[in-house]
Amino acid sequence: LVALALTEGFQDVHDVIDSLLLAVSLAVAAVPEGLAAILTVVLALGVQRMAMHNAIVKKLHSVETLGSASVICSDKTGTLTRNEMTVERVVTPSGEVQLTGTGYAPEGRMVVDPQIMEHAEIRKIIESEAVATLAVGALANDGELRESAAPATAGNTGNIENVTWEAVGDPTEVSLIVAARKVKADRKYANYERVGEIPFTSERKRMSIVTQDNADAGRLTVFSKGAPDVLLGYCSRIAVGGAVRPLTEGDRQQILATVEQLSSDAYRTLGQAYRPLGTASLAQVPGVMLNSAGHVADIAEQSDVLENDLIWVGMVGIIDPPRTEVRDSVAEAHRAGIRTVMITGDHPLTAARIATDLGIIDKGGTAMTGSQLDELPDEAAFDKVTSGVSVYARVAPEHKLKIVESLQRQGNIVAMTGDGVNDAPAVKTADIGVAMGITGTEVTKQSAKMILADDNFSTIVAAVREGRGIFDNIRKFLRYLLSSNVGEVFTVFGGVMLAGFLGITQPGSQGVTVPLLATQLLWINLLTDAAPALAMGVDPSTDDVMARKPRKLTDRVIDAEMWGDIIFIGVIMAAVTLIGMDMHLAGGLFTDRSVDAIGHDAQMTEARTMGFTILVFAQMLNALASRSHLQSAFVGLFSNKWLWGAIALSMVLQLAVIYIPFLNTAFGTVPLSVGAWVECLGLAMIVLIASELRKCVLRAR
Repeated sequence: LVALALTEGFQDVHDVIDSLLLAVSLAVAAVPEGLAAILTVVLALGVQRMAMHNAIVKKLHSVETLGSASVICSDKTGTLTRNEMTVERVVTPSGEVQLTGTGYAPEGRMVVDPQIMEHAEIRKIIESEAVATLAVGALANDGELRESAAPATAGNTGNIENVTWEAVGDPTEVSLIVAARKVKADRKYANYERVGEIPFTSERKRMSIVTQDNADAGRLTVFSKGAPDVLLGYCSRIAVGGAVRPLTEGDRQQILATVEQLSSDAYRTLGQAYRPLGTASLAQVPGVMLNSAGHVADIAEQSDVLENDLIWVGMVGIIDPPRTEVRDSVAEAHRAGIRTVMITGDHPLTAARIATDLGIIDKGGTAMTGSQLDELPDEAAFDKVTSGVSVYARVAPEHKLKIVESLQRQGNIVAMTGDGVNDAPAVKTADIGVAMGITGTEVTKQSAKMILADDNFSTIVAAVREGRGIFDNIRKFLRYLLSSNVGEVFTVFGGVMLAGFLGITQPGSQGVTVPLLATQLLWINLLTDAAPALAMGVDPSTDDVMARKPRKLTDRVIDAEMWGDIIFIGVIMAAVTLIGMDMHLAGGLFTDRSVDAIGHDAQMTEARTMGFTILVFAQMLNALASRSHLQSAFVGLFSNKWLWGAIALSMVLQLAVIYIPFLNTAFGTVPLSVGAWVECLGLAMIVLIASELRKCVLRAR
């Protein structure tokens, strides 16, 4: 602009100052300097909305990443299912019983097959074995069931209280305690005192405790529970009908077949076993190591000695029903091009059944196990598997990390859920690490970028939808701000370049006569870069954001299509502004008004007021048009009350600049007639009409 002014020549120092001031003002108007603040506010508001829906995002930039997620890797228990573990079936060497009652209230009873009920002796044996099985499960347990009394309700009389039950610890372990109390199995271990523990790990898939029976001279017994197929490998004997005999290969095959059947019915299975050590001192147990002081070394490191020659007593089938809302969320994710992957430590058949019920895989689909992943020869084979498999079972934490890294190598944006300490590496490596707010450990929460306050898979999908909506809104106000700013730039440059044709510069005058004053440009910038842009940042979704594929992180925020919108609208905006000015100037292209008694300066002030007002109104209408690249502005026209409030505020402020005398002086404006207002509105509407026509063409293509 200064270069153009130099070619035209300056009359005095005031022309130099005016040109420099206009150049700086135009630079300010051309650059959306409020973008950083608006972007931060929009992301913060999005994070607030997510928090209201139980998704707590720790970092603002993670909101944008959420909208790009292409794979969601989720644990099963508690995330895809209700985490309401209930023992429903107990299978012993002699038969099977079912337990009634749900939830954590220890209220229920054993139900035996009606055909067995006719045989009292057999029924008694089965019930006795079931009680023993549940007793072992409740002993080898770190969970706790707490009873609390709530105040009497208004409907109750006297001192009647409502008893509530609280599960403390792993829900699976608490379900065993509840089941044991239902059948009074807790009476069987009242005299046992724990003296040591070999804890559960995802690699061992079992846990054991060593107890001392105070009613039997303090004799020691090992009680174990774990994955049946794993625990069975450490058993050499089986308890049948009150007697213990060697475990045969036929017994093993029958037990494994039962595991398969229960797993195919979506039951999570746990086996129970025990081993009397025959002594009151661990130091006397053959193979137990002693430390330098002659005391028994850490029991947790002596599993190879204590967890062998176990006696199999039975197993339980635990049901954890899928969350009813998850199936719809999985379907919505698939529609959005997002693949759902289930990763669990459960039996492959259990995992496959739950995944089928939720729509993650088709009926007949199978799960891949951690041991099968370990057999893959190299990364290429691993990547080939992970590109197609959506259910993984019997996996360890290191498998989760490898799966995440493999999916990322394939160009996916991966969200990974986790709760345990060992899940932290996979959660941290994922593009969107998601920790469980209820069951998650502090280590996992620190590693994650998002925390689910309700541990629900559907919350992840809702967060992805919100993330996509936020990114769309960012593109909306970018399209709006840049097209409006380009319109201002084109208006000034077009006005300077075509000044003689438009009547802006009169014959014989010297220097550059600009179409808009610096103060007017700054005012437009203030009106358009603040309230309307911020209101567009909270705009409701105008498109179906979950009906398109995920955006790649390599995709540009402002792509070629958006640049086309920006340039097109900018050119139209500048054209209607200059036409409006030309209509009020002498020597113009569209009209040739003579310089009447008011003189050229007064006529120029009126023309600038016209151009100034047209540009403001055009940008307000552009705010409506910029809400979607393809969808008409009239779809959901009044859905964003904040945007209409911002437009109304901008209109009121513009009227103040035109009709308040002291502001007339500051901004170089004059009051407009009714006819002039009709011209302003009519020309400004051309921007919206042109945008609608362009969208029609794009939709047709």
